[in-house]
Amino acid sequence: MKFNLFRQPQAVAAAEPTSATTVTMAPSPVSASTSAPDTSGSNNTEISKNDMFEEIKSKFLNEIDKIPLPPWALIAIAVVAALLVLTCCFCIIKKCCCKKKKNKKGKKGKDGFNMKNMQGGELSYYKTEEKQQFCVHHFSSSCHKQLTVGILQAADLMSMDSGGTSDPYVRVLLFPDKKKKFDTKVHKKTLNPVFNETFVFKAPYEELGGKILMMSVYDYDRFSKHDVIGEVKIPMNTIDLGRPIEEWRDLESADQEEPEKLGDICISLRYVPTAGKLTVCILEAKNLKKMDACGLSDPYVKIQLLQGGKRLKKKKTTVKKNTLNPYYNESFSFEIPLEQMQKILVVITVFDYDKIGKNDAIGKIFVGSKATGLGLKHWSDMLSNPRRPIAQWHPLQPEEDIDGQLAALAAKK
Repeated sequence: MKFNLFRQPQAVAAAEPTSATTVTMAPSPVSASTSAPDTSGSNNTEISKNDMFEEIKSKFLNEIDKIPLPPWALIAIAVVAALLVLTCCFCIIKKCCCKKKKNKKGKKGKDGFNMKNMQGGELSYYKTEEKQQFCVHHFSSSCHKQLTVGILQAADLMSMDSGGTSDPYVRVLLFPDKKKKFDTKVHKKTLNPVFNETFVFKAPYEELGGKILMMSVYDYDRFSKHDVIGEVKIPMNTIDLGRPIEEWRDLESADQEEPEKLGDICISLRYVPTAGKLTVCILEAKNLKKMDACGLSDPYVKIQLLQGGKRLKKKKTTVKKNTLNPYYNESFSFEIPLEQMQKILVVITVFDYDKIGKNDAIGKIFVGSKATGLGLKHWSDMLSNPRRPIAQWHPLQPEEDIDGQLAALAAKK
């Protein structure tokens, strides 16, 4: 008997007289029929995933539609949230980086610190003996024609204040040139200040041998002259300037030098009560301090009117070149009512003019009813002789001394 799986109409042959039964089967695409179920199964999986995604998307959109906000508001909220997240991440990263840097710096030790010199290297020191000492680093560069001085630290300084402490600062200069000097910052109420400050002196290498590096430690006082705690003197011809040097030096007691002569100035004062007019005439100066390398100065005079510590007006004279005995004869007038004359101070400062850099003060004076000595006498003579010019010579005083006196007078108000 023949059997056809495809059910196609075929002619049926007559039965043959035989006892064997043969079955013939046409070739069928078995492999195709067996693989068909697998393809349909993967398609079903993809369809089910797409359905799930569409369902989630539709639910999300439905939830958004329920929010009583316009679409632009939702977009703005999303942008702000994203920015907040990014900002938080940035802050966290920055904080971690800063901690790492601080940890690296903190490994230097409790009593030591580093100071970079002009060549970009790194220098360190550690506190050693318990004495009144001063730590200094100096390095000369012949190619740059400069001397670099680093003021590092002082230890166990003498107590200069009533509270058992001091307010120290350091003044550095290359003797005999006293014009070029540097001051460190003042450190309040300490006997072990850490300065870590660097100063540069422009000087050729071959000229340093005849100079002395002077470093004086002062106790700062707001209302009086600053007291010297001690000093260190280093002759430049006794050290090797070809390499960086870092060392501790014991402070020595400072020599009690005579007050330096800064020169004298002659001024004339005249007051007219009816007009309320004060006239200050700068006549001349003599024997001024040498401020320039050539042994001369370029002086000019600044006049300031103060009341209660506040500056009301200021004037200045012309600059006289290359002289220590300038002649000015320049007058300046100020309108001051008679009732205010007891409150006014006239401050006169002689400066050395510099084209490059700061103009240095040679000396200073002030006159007024609250002045002392010649300043008070000159003011009283002027008021006792109205409309008459009264001339008087005044010795110049250090700027810091006069500033201290003016600050004390202002504090009393």
